[in-house]
Amino acid sequence: MDPTVRDEVVAGSHYQPHEVLGPHVIDGEVWVRAVKPYAQSVSVETLDGTFTAVEESPGLWAARVPGKDAPDYRLHVTWAGTEHVMDDPYRFMPFPGELDLHLIREGRHEKLWEALGARAHTLDSVLGEVRGTSFAVWAPNARAVRVVGDFNGWSGAGHAMRSLGVSGVWELFVPGALPGQRYKFEILGKDGHWRLKADPMARRTECPPDTASIIDESAYEWNDASWMSARASRQVHKEAMSVYEVHIGSWRQGLDYREFAHQLRDYVLETGFTHVEFMPVMEHPFGPSWGYQVTSYYAPSARFGSPDDFRYVVDTLHQAGIGVLLDWVPGHFPKDAWALGQFDGSPLYEHPDPLRGEQPDWGTYIFDFGRPEVRNFLVANALFWIEEFHADGLRVDAVASMLYLDYSREDGQWRPNIHGGRENLDAISFLQEVNATAYRRNPGIVMVAEESTAWPGVTAPTDAGGLGFGLKWNMGWMNDTLRYLGEDPMHRGSHHHNLTFSLMYAFSEQYILPLSHDEVVHGKGSLWERMPGDDWRKAAGVRALLALQWTHPGKQLLFMGCEFAQRAEWSEARSLDWGHLDNDGHRGVLNLVRDLNALYRETPALYERDTVREGFTWINGDDAGRSVIAFLRHDDHGNEVAVAINMSGLTYSGYRLDLPRGGTWDEVLNSDAETYGGAGAGNVGSVEAVEEPGSRWGQVGYLTLPALGAIVLRPR
Repeated sequence: MDPTVRDEVVAGSHYQPHEVLGPHVIDGEVWVRAVKPYAQSVSVETLDGTFTAVEESPGLWAARVPGKDAPDYRLHVTWAGTEHVMDDPYRFMPFPGELDLHLIREGRHEKLWEALGARAHTLDSVLGEVRGTSFAVWAPNARAVRVVGDFNGWSGAGHAMRSLGVSGVWELFVPGALPGQRYKFEILGKDGHWRLKADPMARRTECPPDTASIIDESAYEWNDASWMSARASRQVHKEAMSVYEVHIGSWRQGLDYREFAHQLRDYVLETGFTHVEFMPVMEHPFGPSWGYQVTSYYAPSARFGSPDDFRYVVDTLHQAGIGVLLDWVPGHFPKDAWALGQFDGSPLYEHPDPLRGEQPDWGTYIFDFGRPEVRNFLVANALFWIEEFHADGLRVDAVASMLYLDYSREDGQWRPNIHGGRENLDAISFLQEVNATAYRRNPGIVMVAEESTAWPGVTAPTDAGGLGFGLKWNMGWMNDTLRYLGEDPMHRGSHHHNLTFSLMYAFSEQYILPLSHDEVVHGKGSLWERMPGDDWRKAAGVRALLALQWTHPGKQLLFMGCEFAQRAEWSEARSLDWGHLDNDGHRGVLNLVRDLNALYRETPALYERDTVREGFTWINGDDAGRSVIAFLRHDDHGNEVAVAINMSGLTYSGYRLDLPRGGTWDEVLNSDAETYGGAGAGNVGSVEAVEEPGSRWGQVGYLTLPALGAIVLRPR
C-alpha cells in the first residue's frame, strides 16, 4: 500500500477510504481492513467463525476470512482489556443511488432531503439487524470529509466518508448512530484546514446557542387528512383569507410547541382568522433576528420542542379548519463559521463574486441562485415544508433584494448582468422554478411574495413570463395608508390621494394587504402610537384602519397584538401585552376584528372578486373636504355591499350616499358601535334608499357617518 494512502486512511483524511477499508477480494481471497487506533486486538466474526486480524501499521488492522465473496461480519475490538463488538461502517453500500446523484448534479432532486443529510435505517444481516444512520453531504471542493458525533466520541478518524465522484456528495453509513444523537461534519478544505460544520440538511438541531445537528426520525401520525384532501381543490383567490401573523417565541412566552398549538388554535377560532402565518420557524442562532437569519433550513427551531412537536402545531390548526403559512428566507443566510458560509472551505452556497454574494444591509451571504445544486437545495427546501410539515404555503421574504443586483448598493458596488442590466437573472429563474414546482406538486397551496417595488408580473404565471407567485404583499397600500393616518384629521383632506391611490393599481397584481411585524418595530411605533389624538381617537383610528383593510380589495394580514391595538412596539424579548384586554377600548378593537372576520367570511362580495376591477365600484372617492371614501364591493352573483369610511374627526349626519338599488340597506357593521368602544353614532340598524332623480343609480340613502368610523351596508 502506498504509505501516503495508508497514512491518510488511518488519519481519516482519504477521499476514498472504502477503497482500503472494509471487505475486499484480493487474488481470490477476502480481506477485511479496519482502522482501530490504540486497539490491543481486532478480530472479524462471520457465520464461519472468528478470524484474528493483524496490525499492518499503527492503527490499521487486516484479517483474511474464508470464501470468495465478501460476507456479513462484525468486528471484535479490545481496548484497555475490554472487548467491544461493533458493525463496520465500511462494509455497506452507499445509500444515495445513481439516480439520486444524477438528479443532484442536474439540480432536479425535488425530494433532496431523502438523499442527503442524516437518515436512520434498520438493515437486515445474517448476524442480526443493524441499526444506524446514513450520512450524506454535498461538499464538492473538499479534500476529505468525516462525520463526528455522540456515536464516536466526536473523533472522526474512524468515520471518514467516501466521495461519490463528480456529484460532490460524500457518504457513510454509521452503525450505532441513532436518532437523538448529535453530529457534525469535519471538512478538509483545499487550504488544508479542517472545518467543523453543521449539516445543511439537518432535520433537527440543538437548541441555540448550541449548534450541533441531531439525527431525527419522525414518528408523527397526521390527523388532518380531510383538510389536506380539501386543500387540493382550493381556489385561494376566490376564497376568504385573513391571516394572523405570529412570532412563536413572543406571542405568549414560555409555551412549548404543543401548549402553543392549543392556545393559538382557541384564540384564532375566537377571533375568526382563516390562516396563521409564522415568522420563520427554521432554526436560527440569533433570537433578535426573528428567524430571518437561518442556519438550518430543514429544521424547525429547537427552542420550543422537536420537529414532531411542530408537526403537531400544524396538525392541530388544520383539524380546526385553520390554514398555516410559513415565512421562508431564500434570499440570504448568515456568515456563522459553523453553518453554510464557506461550507467546504470555499464559496459554495454563496455566490463567489463579493459584489453578488454579500448583502451589505444585513451582513449576510447571498445564495448563488445560478448554481444547480444551490437552486436544488432551496427548491427542495420549499417543498420540504409544504410536503413534510403540511404547510399551506410560503411567504417569501425580501423578494426585491433578490430581483435587483443593485439592491441597497451604490454605483460601483454591483455588477450588471450579461445584458448590462440590474436584474438578477439567476434569481428570477430560481423564483419561477420554485413557484412552478411548488404549485405543480401541491395544488391548493399559495406562494406569497414580500415584494416592495413595481416589478411587473410578480403574480403572473411563469409561462407568461411572470414570477409565478399566488399573492403579493401590497406595500404601497400599507405605506400610503399609514402615512395618511399619521396626519391630524384636520389636515387629512390635503393628503386624500394617499387614501385612494391604491385603487389605481389594486388589480394589477393579486394582492394581500399587510400590516405586518415590520410596521410596529424599530421606532415606527405601534398602530396605536401612530394615531394622532387622545386614547379615544387612537382607538377609533385603529378601528377605522382595520375596517378599511378588511373591505378594501385584497386579502388581509395582521400582525399579532394589532388585533387589540397594543400600545407599545412589539419586542421579541417579551410577550404581547395581554393585560390590555382588561381595558374596554382595547377589548373593543378585538371585538371589531372578530366581527370583521365573521362578516368577511359570510360575505362573498368582500373576497370573491378581489383580483378583478369588476369587484369594486367607487361611490365617492374624491370627498377630500370631508375625508370620506365610499365604495361598493361585488360578488360573482350580483350581490354587493356598500362601505363608507369617515377619516375625519367630525360626525356627519344626513350624509348622502348613492346606492345601486332601493329599499332597506342593513347596517351590518359600524366601527363606532359601543361594543367596539365607540360612541354609538349610527343608523339604528338600517338605511332606506329612496328614489332621487338625477342621482347616479336613481336611489340615495342618507346616513350618519361617525367620526373616525366605518359603516358597511348590505341590501336586505
